Amino acid sequence: MNPLRKATPEEQLAEVTRGAVDVHTREDLLRRLQGSYQKQAPLRVKMGFDPTAPDLHLGHTVPLERMRRFQDLGHTVIFLIGDFTAMIGDPTGRNTTRPPLSGEQIAANAETYKRQVFKILDRDRTEIRFNSEWLAPLGSAGMIKLAARYTLARMLEREDFKKRWQSETPIALHELLYPLAQGYDSVALKADVELGSSDQLFNLLVGRQLQKEYGQVPQVCLTGPLLEGIDAREVDGKIAGEKMSKSLGNYVGIDESPQEQYGKLMSISDALMWRYFELLSRRSIAEIAELRRGHPKAAKMSLAREIVERYHGADAARVAEEQFEQVHARRELPDEIEERSLEREPGAADVPLAKTLAQLGLASSGSEARRLIAQGGVSVEGTRASDPNARLAPGVYLLKVGKRKFTRVTVK
Repeated sequence: MNPLRKATPEEQLAEVTRGAVDVHTREDLLRRLQGSYQKQAPLRVKMGFDPTAPDLHLGHTVPLERMRRFQDLGHTVIFLIGDFTAMIGDPTGRNTTRPPLSGEQIAANAETYKRQVFKILDRDRTEIRFNSEWLAPLGSAGMIKLAARYTLARMLEREDFKKRWQSETPIALHELLYPLAQGYDSVALKADVELGSSDQLFNLLVGRQLQKEYGQVPQVCLTGPLLEGIDAREVDGKIAGEKMSKSLGNYVGIDESPQEQYGKLMSISDALMWRYFELLSRRSIAEIAELRRGHPKAAKMSLAREIVERYHGADAARVAEEQFEQVHARRELPDEIEERSLEREPGAADVPLAKTLAQLGLASSGSEARRLIAQGGVSVEGTRASDPNARLAPGVYLLKVGKRKFTRVTVK
């Protein structure tokens, strides 16, 4: 079956907008989908990524999963690498001018992006473009003509520019070119739909306006939310918590081990689980509704299995699930436990537990290790440690940090 025919326009609308924050406009998108369905002509769906070489976690993959949904419905997905706009630097969310990247950095980072995104997108059905293709040939005269199509007053309506203007924080003139350059991408690609995170709405709307200026049908702007971290909880019927961030330690990295991914996803609250299903799962709305009728733990296992399988394969997902059940459901030890040794400092009778955890990589620092101990997150030989100043005499110890980290250490 032609992918464009496997779902009605209304069904497609529901799938591609699930979990969306802004749709400008929903009526426009439905009309585009109806036209595509009738003419058997795929929509052109773009999203731009400035190559800043992120260490991808699930929060970064939310817009990529939305791209994948469009792709699976038969539409053309354009993964746009902003090698030209990266030289300007996106001012979104910034209160200072962003340092521009060098050409060498941009080229290296672009390769990193290409490697990472195909863990999510279908390589054979993805069009990769670089915006230097059309922005570099514009030259000075072309950039002046482009700038003439937008006013300074409208540019200063942008929230981060407005705040910097009001606080008398410098705004470099080249920063005003960024939204125009991103908007011109939509003109050059004749985009039907542009995707972005909710903080990118202004830039997307500039593209919509520029398309009108150039005589094109304006694109639909579709933004999604920033994904909450694994420690988020439900408060008054809403998910509350910080966005997923490596610096906050509330993330699931796509390159983490299958066991870490599976265990972290099994630790989330039931309410957050459904949020993750909505934004990350490739299951249809109907399939997710069916899971809601079952037991929450079964649904959570299904989510964890799906994510691990996506990044590591079915066998790794099965092993991670078996190990999780072995350790957590039956309270057994994992089959393989890392073994390490530690030398005491000259003249010392023992070693500090907190320092040991940091040296073994079970905590990011001594202070974090003391916090984990104080919170009851560390066990020594099956007994919960409670004293942040505890010390280990020479011997062999089984250390457990959190629910998933085991290490057998020999103190010499």
